[in-house]
Amino acid sequence: MTPEILDRLLAERSAGRPVALLTRLSDGHQCLWPDDACPGALAEAAAAALRDDQARTVTLDGEPWFVHPHNPPLRLVVVGAVHIAQALVPMAARVGFAVTVVDPRRAFATEERFEGVTLSTDWPDEALDALRPDARTAIVTLSHDPKLDDPALDRALKSPAFYIGALGSRRTHAKRVARLKEMGFDDAAIARIHAPIGLDIEAVTAPEIALSILAEIVAVRRGAALAARRQPSSPNTAAA
Repeated sequence: MTPEILDRLLAERSAGRPVALLTRLSDGHQCLWPDDACPGALAEAAAAALRDDQARTVTLDGEPWFVHPHNPPLRLVVVGAVHIAQALVPMAARVGFAVTVVDPRRAFATEERFEGVTLSTDWPDEALDALRPDARTAIVTLSHDPKLDDPALDRALKSPAFYIGALGSRRTHAKRVARLKEMGFDDAAIARIHAPIGLDIEAVTAPEIALSILAEIVAVRRGAALAARRQPSSPNTAAA
């Protein structure tokens, strides 16, 4: 790797931008996608490697190329250090998410309840301003308290986060929608929120709800049909 390529790669990673390093195996020639122009097949392979988080080898004009994705870390921001969060956090960590739990209520956001987890006791809007969610970030609001959830949703909807979910029944969400509209958000923006949160698996207990949330996050990330919003006639997965 040349110093110029290394410097560019490190700069992209420091900025949190996804980039793929393409290496022609016959002579070691390298380029960075999407900054460098690449033939269509290489660009498609680079995009697929970034999407799937998996390196691959492709052949172009008889020459093998190694495609190495360099993605920003997957992150999950959980607003509300509640029982569901206690179940969700270790599951998400096992799936590969770097998790931050945000809750200004210091009695909830404790090391004893979230051992080894990054905690923020800032107000959610301030915490998300500091965290700067990107397209590899999922944000869930679980506090069931508008004073905490609404500022978090405000920042989430202004970010490129790939998943935004909010705990609560349809009745609760209808009230939330009204508040968000008063804050200036239109229907298209509000439609980004997955609410009631989680896949519709008739979840009842905190671990079951956590499982439904994580499954929905993965489904959205992978573009699975399961991620489609359920119809209004379906049961809720979260309490009112």
